[in-house]
Amino acid sequence: MTTSTPRPRASLGDYRAIARALRDEITAGRYRPGDQIPSERALAAEHGAARNTAREAIAELRREGLVIAKHGRGVFVRDRPRWMRFGRRRYSAAMRSSSELGPFGAEAIAQGRAPHVDSTITRAEAAPDVATRLGIEPGAAIVRRENWYFADGEPVQVGITFAPWHIVEDTPLADSADMGPEGIYGQFSARGHVITYIREEISARMPSREEAERMQIPDGVPVIDLWHTGIDAARLPFEVTHFVMRADSTALDYDMPVEEQ
Repeated sequence: MTTSTPRPRASLGDYRAIARALRDEITAGRYRPGDQIPSERALAAEHGAARNTAREAIAELRREGLVIAKHGRGVFVRDRPRWMRFGRRRYSAAMRSSSELGPFGAEAIAQGRAPHVDSTITRAEAAPDVATRLGIEPGAAIVRRENWYFADGEPVQVGITFAPWHIVEDTPLADSADMGPEGIYGQFSARGHVITYIREEISARMPSREEAERMQIPDGVPVIDLWHTGIDAARLPFEVTHFVMRADSTALDYDMPVEEQ
């Protein structure tokens, strides 16, 4: 008669090995978006670990944004629908004319999704980072247009647009969410500032508490931090927008000519 020797119980420090094994299975496609992963009890038994070790392994994957816990149901691999943010073409006249919600609305329509924007518009003073990008003095009067963007009812990004007050004064840009047929850039165009060039500065960071709550960002998921500057044909900047987007479900799509010199 033969007897098997049980594997020694794993210590709490071994939760990383369990997390690594699960991560590899998710990456390999054994567990696909929407699939339920094994319970704490099952993982503990499989790896010869205590349940609190298995619990910490799952917590590690939650912090990474790979899985999500659904109360009373279990833990599931997160579905990551991708939002495609177009590059230069999002500001083209053809795309602008397809939605009154500006470039975001045009992107949503192109991707078969229903756009919605919540706006808050105030007069403010230019902070140094905004003033530098607009080429104005810090403290100069500007409009501040804070927009929270939704696609099919799901929060996608926040964008805060700043423009010099002397450009927007006595126009819908100063106080209205209704931008008309070509959106915000149609309004700027009517003021003599046709978007001709763009500059975009892109980095990544962890979200603020408000950003995480309002965009429903899981623990451990970073955001894309993008500063966009709209520049007219005279090479004058006329608007700056600070975008914050979920990095786990947003892709950036750019095409541009290569400089000759």
